[in-house]
Amino acid sequence: MKRVRRNDTVEVQTGDDAGKRGRVLRVFPAEGRVVVEGIHLVTKHLRKSTQYPLGARMKREAPFAVANVLVVCARCDRGVRVRHEVRQEGKVRVCRRCGEVVPVVRE
Repeated sequence: MKRVRRNDTVEVQTGDDAGKRGRVLRVFPAEGRVVVEGIHLVTKHLRKSTQYPLGARMKREAPFAVANVLVVCARCDRGVRVRHEVRQEGKVRVCRRCGEVVPVVRE
């Protein structure tokens, strides 16, 4: 399940957020789920505390299935499936439509 990695730009395919793009914040490979920035927001209710004397309701991203997202290819500018190839620079992810290498973004 290495087709989606942290900091990849992905496009959501299904659900209320279909068609939206976001950056992958976390990947849970064992569960097959991802957390994407600004996508699949849920309301978390907070109990009264010293920090929130009246309590609070916060919006935050929740994990959802990795099968519902596609990696965005820079050349195609759309969500695409990726395949793995072994090239001179090592094992890389390649766009299935145009053959462009999908770079790994490190931050």
